Amino acid sequence: MIEPVRWVEARVLAPAGWTELVAEALAFEPSAGAAFGRPSLASDPLPEGCDLVRAFIPERADSAALRHAIEERIASLAARTGAPELAGLRVEFRPLPPEDYATSWRKDWKPFRVGRIAVVTPGTAHGLRPSDVTIRLEPGGAFGTGRHPTTRDCLRFLQARVRPGVRVLDAGSGSGILAVAAVRLGASSALGFDTDPDAKPYADELARENGVAERCEFRVGGFELLDDVSDAFDAVVSNIYADVIGAELPRIVRALRPGGWFVFSGCTEARAPQLSETISASELAIEEVRACGRWRTFAGVRARRSGPFASPSRAVDDSPGPPRSLR
Repeated sequence: MIEPVRWVEARVLAPAGWTELVAEALAFEPSAGAAFGRPSLASDPLPEGCDLVRAFIPERADSAALRHAIEERIASLAARTGAPELAGLRVEFRPLPPEDYATSWRKDWKPFRVGRIAVVTPGTAHGLRPSDVTIRLEPGGAFGTGRHPTTRDCLRFLQARVRPGVRVLDAGSGSGILAVAAVRLGASSALGFDTDPDAKPYADELARENGVAERCEFRVGGFELLDDVSDAFDAVVSNIYADVIGAELPRIVRALRPGGWFVFSGCTEARAPQLSETISASELAIEEVRACGRWRTFAGVRARRSGPFASPSRAVDDSPGPPRSLR
């Protein structure tokens, strides 16, 4: 039994129309993302013209320094946007019992389909088709339900591109759902990594539950792990934010064999032009861009050989930074 992750909620009452921006400022690393609206129907009604933005921080990462950084990001929004209605926003922090976050997904979560992939809870048999590729997932905890639009788009691309015997890299693997799906679709093996140490136990458990533990490996760490990988992969899938993909693209390219394919998701509409330009300036060729709401997913191939990349450098970005991964 995996010990539930304990969480601290950071919440801001934000003016309507600014919730997305407030969420990006509130929910940055190591937050697990943001939610909008009242926690439940029993909660007090919100003031007219306002909405509640909530982010969830693992208790182990909570600190006075982190809280101060979050408060500074929120306090700077009015000056950075020129919007006086963002002045005076306050951040409230409160610890959550494990069941508030870790089990809330389970109350309303329902099995769902993405093409021929059926994502169901363990033990589900009703409604499955003989042709289904099933993924048995216990929703909740640190890594969500698998329903996020970017996850679903990645699952669609995996169905179209995975061929028997390919080796897949899942960069920013979270729950492990994409690595497990790739192997269930025919990949010979998948390697996933995530900077969150809580990710590995969930991903390992997901692989065991779906009978692919021997072909899925999950590691704790970031893109520097790729520096020690000697054999290039046939495919790379990465469901993380655009700034991280852009900054780490040289390492990603080196990890992908010439002719291999990639799927990058987690990019917002606003950041899509910059990421598209960064990808196109590399050895990668974009073949398809799929839109789902405000999210964009890029797919394509490593098109040509060239000399080694220089050491990766991160561009300066003064915009409120998003969290590193989605699931």
